Amino acid sequence: MEKRKFTISIFSEDRIGLLHSITIIFTRRNLNIDSLNTSESETAGVFRFTVVFTTDLEAAKKVRKQIDKLVDVLGAFLHQEDDIIHREIALYKMAISSFYDGNEVERLLRHHGAQIIRVEKDYLVIEMTGWKEETQALLVALEPFGITEFIRSGRIAISKDWTNTHEEVTKLEQHH
Repeated sequence: MEKRKFTISIFSEDRIGLLHSITIIFTRRNLNIDSLNTSESETAGVFRFTVVFTTDLEAAKKVRKQIDKLVDVLGAFLHQEDDIIHREIALYKMAISSFYDGNEVERLLRHHGAQIIRVEKDYLVIEMTGWKEETQALLVALEPFGITEFIRSGRIAISKDWTNTHEEVTKLEQHH
């Protein structure tokens, strides 16, 4: 079967050890997690894990099913790339001297839709939101000017389906 990227949205109560239980499922199936993000959801007391991984559809369905069976999981939803709207955020730290040699860096930032969010005496911090490929392209473009630090978040994703996640999670809590 063809391998491709999948995203699983996992809703749970805030429980210690749940992340470990989730990662064990991937380890046992010899699957690497490409990206992981956790945060509060729109429902009070419910947290959302967004896990991105690469495998075939059959294996992805089995992973989702196993995660859904975990005691503290309210629900796990498998998404293919076309089913979601997703972004990542990237931060780039550069020496302030990078801006002394003309407007090239500023032109790159405008071209990539990035912005300066912090200016200090010796450095500045740039922020960009987009797909991984876009934030990577800016990193490559800025490298000749001297990146001193770079970080990219894990994927955050929302389903394209018109569903009220708050209502769905509330239903899951009631059945759990």
